Amino acid sequence: MQELELKTTILVCQPEELTLEEQQLLQSAIEATERSYTPYSHFRVGAAVKLDNGIEITGSNQENAAYPSGLCAERTALFYAGARYPNASVRLLAIAARGTDGELTEEPTGPCGGCRQVILESETRAGHPIRILLYGRKYVYVIDGIRSLMPLSFSEF
Repeated sequence: MQELELKTTILVCQPEELTLEEQQLLQSAIEATERSYTPYSHFRVGAAVKLDNGIEITGSNQENAAYPSGLCAERTALFYAGARYPNASVRLLAIAARGTDGELTEEPTGPCGGCRQVILESETRAGHPIRILLYGRKYVYVIDGIRSLMPLSFSEF
């Protein structure tokens, strides 16, 4: 039997340590949390993507009484980006969340497994990793590519 050790590197920083573009994208993700529709979980998530053509797109989670019919913030933003701008690639993705108390989460909130797979597909489509910013009141996680969160990912390459 052999043991395989997988490691990942996540940069932990304060928002003011990010570039101005990254700070603005995080702010857009925070604002997007206010547009979520979450009458069941009351957990509001916002996402913002920056495309290589400079366009910014936001999304928020949208719940539905038929539970599987809802959609996460990340997928809302990424699918809209792909549908509206099929020839542009995503460079940056920012995610923020508000807990059931309505406050921004203290710790960064990571994307669910389904969203991680969609981010991977977006990276495959673009041909490069997407820089991911996960916001928390205490600090921000900066991740260079979804493979850091899914080292044994399901993909063509």
